Amino acid sequence: MTPVLHLVDDDLGFRRALARLLRALGHTVQEYGSAQEFLAVPSPAAGCLLLDVHMPGLSGLDLQARLAPHADSLPVIFITGQGDIPMSVRAIRAGAEDFLTKPVGRVVLVEAIERALARAERARATQERQAARAQLLARLSAREHEVALLLARGWLNKQVAAALGTTERTVKAHRSRIMEKLAIRSAVELARLLDQA
Repeated sequence: MTPVLHLVDDDLGFRRALARLLRALGHTVQEYGSAQEFLAVPSPAAGCLLLDVHMPGLSGLDLQARLAPHADSLPVIFITGQGDIPMSVRAIRAGAEDFLTKPVGRVVLVEAIERALARAERARATQERQAARAQLLARLSAREHEVALLLARGWLNKQVAAALGTTERTVKAHRSRIMEKLAIRSAVELARLLDQA
C-alpha cells in the first residue's frame, strides 16, 4: 500500500504549494485545513503527518497529543513559520520525527519524510509480528499456556509435572500439542516466541 502524506495546515497557499511539490516527487498527499478536519477522517491511511503548529482551534501540538496514545498513530513532522525552542522540544519529546521551520528546504523535507515513513513501516511490521504471535499463543489452552511458560524457562518435563501437580506423561502430551499448535520444534523457539509476544 502506498503511504499517504497527510498535510495539515490552515495556510491554503502554503498547503497547496507543498502538496504540489510532494506530488511531483511521487507522493500521495491528502490535504486538511485544520486539525479537526483531519480528526474527522475515521481511519487515515498509513503514512505520515505533516503538521503546522499554529492553527485555529486545535493546534498541531494538541493534535499530536491526541494521537499519541494510539498504537497505530502516524509519525509527525512539524512544519511551522512561528516555532520556538520550547515548542520544538515539546514536539520532539512527544515523539515528533522532526520540527522544521518555513521555508523548508526540499532536501531537508524529503529526508525527514523518508525517515518518518521508514519509522512507520518498522512500527507496522512490529505490530504485525506481535499480532501474529498473539494469534498463535491464543491457540493454547490455559493449561498448555502454563506448561509453555515453565518449559520456556528451561524446566524439564518432570519439574513442570511436579510444579503443576500432574504426571510427566501429561506434561509430555501438553508439550507435544504446544509444539504442534505453535509450529515450533524446541523449548528455545518457545522461549523466544513467549519473550517477543
